[in-house]
Amino acid sequence: MKRKLAASVIIALCSVMLLLTVAELPTYGETGMPAMNEVTEHYLNHGVEDGGATNIVSDIIVDYRAYDTLMETTVLFTAIMAVTITLKQR
Repeated sequence: MKRKLAASVIIALCSVMLLLTVAELPTYGETGMPAMNEVTEHYLNHGVEDGGATNIVSDIIVDYRAYDTLMETTVLFTAIMAVTITLKQR
């Protein structure tokens, strides 16, 4: 009985914290959001010229954010190799 009560209290507290956090999020598409700054515009406007890639997503992952996404690049490469191997076996 005590375990169920403790679990219910913990779930209630976590739910309240999550709801308070969601209430503080900015409105989707709001121009003052941190995601809508000059870096995003620079990536989109100058990405192809700066990096030389034809795909802007690949250019951002491999050129602009190479160090902090090194593991992500490894995961993407592994996934591509797994798909290629799977398709070649058929």
